[in-house]
Amino acid sequence: MKYPAIKEHHLYNKTFKAGKHYFGRFVCVYVLRDLHAKRLQKEHPQKIRVNRLGLSVTKKVGSAVKRSRAKRLIRAGYSCVQKNLKTGFLIVISARPEIIGQKSTAVAKELKYAFSKLDMFEKIETERQDIGSAQHTNTK
Repeated sequence: MKYPAIKEHHLYNKTFKAGKHYFGRFVCVYVLRDLHAKRLQKEHPQKIRVNRLGLSVTKKVGSAVKRSRAKRLIRAGYSCVQKNLKTGFLIVISARPEIIGQKSTAVAKELKYAFSKLDMFEKIETERQDIGSAQHTNTK
C-alpha cells in the first residue's frame, strides 16, 4: 500500500526540529502534528484523516542497494504498526546503520515500541487490552 508522503523539504526540517522524537537502535522516529490534516482529509477519496510518512536514509547506511533495503524494511515495519496509530501527523523515520542485516519483524518491533513511547497509539487499543486483562483475572 502506498502511503501519503511528505514531499516538502521544509516539513522534514520542521519535524526534525519541533517534533517529538525517539532514538532507537535501528531507527529514529520523529512525530509532529500535521497542520494541513483537515485539508488533506477533504481531498482524500474516502474522507479519512491520514498520517504523512517521510523516510530518511543517509549514505552512512551504505550503498544504494543497502539504502533501498533499509527503506523496504522500514515500510514493512510501518505497515504492521500503522493501522493502530493516531491520525493527522507528520511521521519521519530515519534509518540508522545498524538496520542493515535485520529482519522486518525486528524493525516492526522497534517501531511499535517507539510509537508507544511517543504516545501515538489509539486509546481504544489500550482500553481493549485493559478490559481483556480484567476479564482474564476475574475468571480465575
